Amino acid sequence: MSRRRSLGPKKKLALLLSAATVAGGGAFVMAATSNASPPAATTKSAANSTVCQGLATALGNNERFIADQRANPDAQSQARIANREAVIAQIKVQQEASGCAVGESAQGSQPAQPEQPAPSQPAAGGQEGQAGQDGQAGQDGQAGGGAAAGEQVCNGSTVTLSGEAGAPAASSNQFPAGTKLKVTNLDNNKSTTVEVTSVSGSCVLLNNAAFEQVREPGKFLIRRAVIEKVG
Repeated sequence: MSRRRSLGPKKKLALLLSAATVAGGGAFVMAATSNASPPAATTKSAANSTVCQGLATALGNNERFIADQRANPDAQSQARIANREAVIAQIKVQQEASGCAVGESAQGSQPAQPEQPAPSQPAAGGQEGQAGQDGQAGQDGQAGGGAAAGEQVCNGSTVTLSGEAGAPAASSNQFPAGTKLKVTNLDNNKSTTVEVTSVSGSCVLLNNAAFEQVREPGKFLIRRAVIEKVG
């Protein structure tokens, strides 16, 4: 009859400790693996993303408009500034959602042209869009409010959105309220005809609804545009 060998108490304790050490090490490796942070997302900028460039340009145009209003205030400046600050906040939300650097600003609507003189201010109770009514001349040789119907204006300008809500409309520092402009995106041959309803820091900015009518999907900047005064 064979005799079974039994482990002594010390050997049993040693085996139990070894098993616990192995199990604990495996658990540590699993915990370390599960707790590893995912790689951080790369933040895009205007230099390497068309979407970010369009949003940065829209932000810069609104900031320039606010600076102009503070430098040359009138009775309606505070209301205009408050409106544009709300627009800037919305653009920053779009920047974050698009993976762009939040707060990045560029003033690229007319990069090849020097700063336009500050628009003349309307009399109290006048319309906001009267700036430019004196026929302020653009550097492309076109007089803003004095351009003839059917004449091409804002030559060389890119077009972006102002971030403002409402029915399709435009804002401008060269054309008075009531002026009708036709904007054509040469990259997709889409056009929209809009009325200028307010002042901006650029030759023409489209509000959200108007920009949607001519934009390419996912883009916030129109590089090749033809702008005509039609009324």
